[in-house]
Amino acid sequence: MSNRNTQENKQAARERIRAERDKEKKKERLRRQLVVAASVVGVLVVAGGIGFAVLKANEPTGWEAAKEAELVTPAHTQGKNGTEILIGDKSAKDTLEVFEDVRCPACAAFEQSTGEELAKDIQDGRFKVRFTMYAFIDDMQGGEGSKNALSALGAALNVSPEAFLKYKAALYSTKFHPDEREDLYAKDAELLKVAADVPGLKGNTAFEKQVKDGTYDRWAMEMSALFGRKGVRGTPTFMHGDKKLTIPEIPQQQMTQEQYDALARANFRKMIDKEFGPAKGGDAGKGDGKGGEGIAKGEKDPTKGN
Repeated sequence: MSNRNTQENKQAARERIRAERDKEKKKERLRRQLVVAASVVGVLVVAGGIGFAVLKANEPTGWEAAKEAELVTPAHTQGKNGTEILIGDKSAKDTLEVFEDVRCPACAAFEQSTGEELAKDIQDGRFKVRFTMYAFIDDMQGGEGSKNALSALGAALNVSPEAFLKYKAALYSTKFHPDEREDLYAKDAELLKVAADVPGLKGNTAFEKQVKDGTYDRWAMEMSALFGRKGVRGTPTFMHGDKKLTIPEIPQQQMTQEQYDALARANFRKMIDKEFGPAKGGDAGKGDGKGGEGIAKGEKDPTKGN
């Protein structure tokens, strides 16, 4: 073999080796690029997952979420966000305001002893009643029973004003009303058990569904946001216009429950008669029949201010 052929063979071999090396280097660079790209994607996926988890963790839940839910107002309400519950003869010239919290033990005591007196005055057309329902005991004692019961009361009011009054009376009754420290009304099942004692609500599937679905949860939050309206921060409170009414105190002395209830009713009657004048039968308190918007002429609209 000539020297020339030998040199050409060696040169060809070197070129093949160089080409193989370049090919391997390109494969290695591509491999590294793919590894880096995969790592970046992995980091982004993890970061995205963390971001999603953080976002979900910061989303409001429960009653905080109810503040952002769609507002559904019950029938038989008026005023801003349906927060005016006005019950009674529209032609009644006066409006008594009643402030309550469903978990309030004093409200329960009033309803148990005197609720029927108030209901009779409403029925007789002596005055209309605006109910402002608070939920401040949830904040004081912890829990959500006041708000949950208020939402259920919204479902009852959607049925009728009569169902609202009877359901509220049942919630306050000695049969069902829990100690304020026991958050029993946070359970829908308990609220439905109480409703089973109320005509118009027992077996009412639409009412039951609204309670379970929390249809009026947002409305309950709007109602509870009225805390402090007209300066009222305790319950039960009674007002006529801007005037706070005071029930005479019951003496601290030993007596039976029947005696206490009779005295409580008599003291409530004294307060009402003093403010509105003695009752004059079924037509007492009625105006000229031109009412209908809930607030009589010359009387301050309770939905404005405060």
